[in-house]
Amino acid sequence: MISDSSQSQVNRKLLIVSEVYFPDEQGTAYYITGLAEGLAEYFRVTVFCGYPTVTARGSQVRTKETVNKVRVERCRGTTFNKNNLLLRLVNLSTLSLFVFFRLLISIRKGDIVLVVNGPHPLPLLTKVVCSIHKAKCILRIDDVYPEVLIATGVIPENSLTTRCFRFLNTVLYRRVDQVVVLGRDMKALAEKITRNGVNHIKIIHNWGDVDTVFPKDKAKNRLLDELGLKDRFVISCAGNMGKAQAIETMFNAISMIKNNAEIHFVFVGSGAKRPWMEREIRTRKLHNVTLVDQRPRSDQANFLNACDLAMASLIPGMAGAGVPSRMYNVMAAGKPLIAIAEAESELSKVVWEEQIGWVVEPDNPEKLSNVILEAYTKKEVLHNMGKRARMAAELQYSREKIIQNYLELIKSFYN
Repeated sequence: MISDSSQSQVNRKLLIVSEVYFPDEQGTAYYITGLAEGLAEYFRVTVFCGYPTVTARGSQVRTKETVNKVRVERCRGTTFNKNNLLLRLVNLSTLSLFVFFRLLISIRKGDIVLVVNGPHPLPLLTKVVCSIHKAKCILRIDDVYPEVLIATGVIPENSLTTRCFRFLNTVLYRRVDQVVVLGRDMKALAEKITRNGVNHIKIIHNWGDVDTVFPKDKAKNRLLDELGLKDRFVISCAGNMGKAQAIETMFNAISMIKNNAEIHFVFVGSGAKRPWMEREIRTRKLHNVTLVDQRPRSDQANFLNACDLAMASLIPGMAGAGVPSRMYNVMAAGKPLIAIAEAESELSKVVWEEQIGWVVEPDNPEKLSNVILEAYTKKEVLHNMGKRARMAAELQYSREKIIQNYLELIKSFYN
């Protein structure tokens, strides 16, 4: 528990700037909401954000309100079709401008501002305001752009857009007071971007919900009961089924062992590759695959326990560009994990170091199929991996520990 003496900080202001926030509950929105509410016990926290656009799109929310001790101020941008990249960038740019003007009249000298990066100018504009008012600026990097866009084929490596992104990143990373990244691979990439010109890059991971997600008996799992799969060896993959996930590698491996009726695969979630998955199931006659629609985060304890073994993946080129946060809740559920990712990724490093599963290159379906068949025969090994996964989640990746890390970082600016 964080010391009560920290309550003396409660009169200090902390401003958090993020494109997304509650009631959206996808990755960044969920973690920034949890971070803001955790730090609201020790600071006067105000969040500047947009209106719900993802899981809570269309929800009726107030422009200004206080939620769980956090003052939330929402700004509107344009609402063009976000599936069109150019129109999405227009939406993000207009939102950034509205937030910029709100920050101009809200930030004061000595304030501390934490801004979340994204494919938008919000971090740069926030840094400008902080410089004007002599406020401290912390940049939190959830995904590294343009690297995510390059890896997923949205923009080419040598494009003008890429060069502009990288130039602005170099300027921003060097000039903010602190850069927070989610993993070691991301830290290495950030250091490369700054050309090793700074020493203010710090790793603070995301957390697992160890207080609400526990290991549970598979025989009593509601989802497996619904699907009629309690008697199968179940391998699950939960979360975003988007361009950054190595879905093709998984499906190629699944095709190789589709005649093994004892092994079944359950995918829980949605994303850009979901229609492709549905077509491939029909075309390849993959009767060993079940797709389950995205479920609310409140149901995690159910769907994360609906398996004997879990998978998480990133396509080639994503090492350093992003860290799949679902990994920590898979660990909280006490599940062994196959990391389908490059060896230098944080995902792979955690799996190897904690001895909680296997690592497979993201373009090697034959190896993946062999690993799955090996795991199927090693029930006791899986059990021990699951125990180690839960222990690591409790000791290293709990919300309390991560909030403590942020608290110590923010307090260091007051010394």
